[in-house]
Amino acid sequence: MNDITLPTVRLGTDGPLVGAQGLGCMGMSEFYGPTDTDEALATLGAALEAGVTLFDTADMYGYGRNEEFIGPFVRAHRDQVVLATKFAIERREDDPTFRSVRNDAAYVRSAVDASLRRLGVDHIDLYYMHRRNPDVPLAESIGAMAELVEAGKVRHLGLSEVSAGELREAHAIHPIAAVQTEWSVFSRDAEAKVVPAAAELGVAFVPYSPLGRGFLTGSFQAAEQLGADDFRRSQPRFTGDSAAVNGELLAPLREVAEARGATLAQVALAWVQQRAEVHGLTVVPIPGTRKRSRLLENAGAVALGLTAEELALLEPVAGKVDGDRYSDMQFTHVGRE
Repeated sequence: MNDITLPTVRLGTDGPLVGAQGLGCMGMSEFYGPTDTDEALATLGAALEAGVTLFDTADMYGYGRNEEFIGPFVRAHRDQVVLATKFAIERREDDPTFRSVRNDAAYVRSAVDASLRRLGVDHIDLYYMHRRNPDVPLAESIGAMAELVEAGKVRHLGLSEVSAGELREAHAIHPIAAVQTEWSVFSRDAEAKVVPAAAELGVAFVPYSPLGRGFLTGSFQAAEQLGADDFRRSQPRFTGDSAAVNGELLAPLREVAEARGATLAQVALAWVQQRAEVHGLTVVPIPGTRKRSRLLENAGAVALGLTAEELALLEPVAGKVDGDRYSDMQFTHVGRE
C-alpha cells in the first residue's frame, strides 16, 4: 500500500519503542464533525503498516466512545500497538458544557478500570494524566498511578499540560516516560521551561496538535468554514481578525513547501520532528487524521529534513500568532511555572 517505514525511538529512559510519529485518534469520535467510520478504521491499519505504533486516545474523547472504537483494532494487533490513553477530564453527556479535572486517587483507580473495560484489554502501555488539578498533591495522583504499574494495569506513565516543576516533582515519585503538550510552529510556549526539563530528565515529548488543529495544513482559513459541530469554531486563533492575521503567517511554510515539493503539513511536521535535534530529546508528534491519504502524507514528513535556512525562515512565526491556544487557558500548563 505504501513504501513508508518510520524509524523507531524510545519513550523515556526505559519506555517502549515506538514509531517516530504517532497517531492522534481523538477526531475519529468527536470534535471535528462527522466521521466516515470505515475510512477511519482503514486509517488505523494504514498507520500500522507505515510504522506508526503509538496510538493516542483518552477516556473523555466521545465520552469514552473513542476507546471503544479503537479497542477492536488494538486487540487485533496487541503485540504491535503501543496504546496510550488518558484520564482526568471529567465530562457529562447530559451537560456538554461541564468540565472538571479529577486527579484524586479514587478517581485514578476508577478511571483506569473503565478505560480497560472500554478498550477490552488487560493493560495500557502509556497512561497519561490528561490535565493537572493543582489542588490535589502530585504525591497522591502519581502515587495512585504508580500503583497501577505495580498492579500490571499500566506499563508506563505520562503527563499532559504540566509545568516543568510539576514534571520534575512527578518524575521523582515515579519515572515518567512521556510528557504531552501542544507544540507546533504556531505554539512554542513549552520550549521555555517544559521542554528543557524533559530533556534533562530523559522524558520523551509527545506534541499534540502539531498541525495547529489543521490550520497549518491550509485546509481552512477561518472558523466559519467549519461545520456547526466542529469545536474549532470556538478557538480564538481561528475566529475574527485572528484568523486573518494567522492565515498570513502560513506564507513562509508555503515558500518552503513549494521549494521542496512538499505539502504544508509535511513542512510543519518536519519542523516539529527536528525539535528533537534542537533540544536534545525524543520527540514523537501525534498528528490526528481520519483519512489514509493524510496519514501517509504526514508520515512522509519524517524524511523531510529542513535546512538551516528553512528553519530560520520559520523561526519568527510563533511570535506573531494572534490569539490563545484555547478560549480557556486554565486547562493548560501556562501560568503555573
